[in-house]
Amino acid sequence: MNASLIQGKIHTDTRGILRFFNDFDMSLVKRFYVTEQLDTSIVRGWQGHKKEQKWFYVVNGTFKLILVKPDDWENPSENLPFEEFILEASANRVINIPPGIATGFQALEQPSKMIIFSDLTLEESVNDDFRFEKNLWYKW
Repeated sequence: MNASLIQGKIHTDTRGILRFFNDFDMSLVKRFYVTEQLDTSIVRGWQGHKKEQKWFYVVNGTFKLILVKPDDWENPSENLPFEEFILEASANRVINIPPGIATGFQALEQPSKMIIFSDLTLEESVNDDFRFEKNLWYKW
């Protein structure tokens, strides 16, 4: 599905801890938002975009992220292959989700917080937003 991981670095000294992502080119980012999951039974998904690209960064806790490439955006097949990622704040990684992918995610511990970056404005994204039933491709 062509998702890619960007590994960050961590520097620690007497002043504290610095987490950085010098390899994350943010020139395409137009907005970001933060989701904080306080209940591990909640699943956020499925949401997909034909044009929008996103990047996910876990600030606190752990998330399970599932990716699916819909074969039809109006009436997708049920048994499509998926990719599963476990994203932990301690791993200090950003995952890039290219256009054409649907995502679903669930916090695996409380509290968990994730920043999601987008390359479209909210107005542009509204016309590129596809929602699907949560158990369509993956049995949470």
